[in-house]
Amino acid sequence: MSIWPQLTGREEGELVVVEPLAAEHEEGLFFAGQDPDVWPYLTAFPYPAETRERFGRWMEQALTESAAGREGAFAIIDRRSGAPIGSTRYLALRPEHRGLEIGWTWLGRAWWRTGANVECKLLLLRRAFETLGCERVELKTDARNARSRAAMEALPAQFEGIHRRHLKIPGGWRDTAWYSVIAPEWPSVCAALRQRLARHGVAAYSD
Repeated sequence: MSIWPQLTGREEGELVVVEPLAAEHEEGLFFAGQDPDVWPYLTAFPYPAETRERFGRWMEQALTESAAGREGAFAIIDRRSGAPIGSTRYLALRPEHRGLEIGWTWLGRAWWRTGANVECKLLLLRRAFETLGCERVELKTDARNARSRAAMEALPAQFEGIHRRHLKIPGGWRDTAWYSVIAPEWPSVCAALRQRLARHGVAAYSD
């Protein structure tokens, strides 16, 4: 049982659906993650889609953490086709302080710049603030990951600085860039995300 009741659940958007990760998603996610460019900064588990055996270990880790209630792993589903196209998680759970992190997020390359990641973040942030009652949501990435940092800044999330030598990784140390959205900022962040989705031509977000 999760240390945070109702941590995961199904959230439906116009482009994507996020739903609790399950074994049935493994095949589709393996194929969605074939491009090595999807994984360059996933230092805790480098290029899991390199082989089926390796991806199976990635799935097992995600499902184990979710089953233990330490994290909440989601599959990202393309709403039109029903195919799994990526994954993301709630982690670093601090229910006593109403805080968590959104991380381990990846999308198959074919869905980059389509609005899928924008809507995924909208759905996860909405659940965090409006269902779970969060006061703070963190987002972190390797400080060298310019694409991920740009996505966080575009939310817009507040940059909180670089934690130097934050994580030991193969071959050295990782500096980690920290970002956050807090509850008073959520209405404006939500509006900004809806505007971005409207620019992607998603009529449901056009006011």
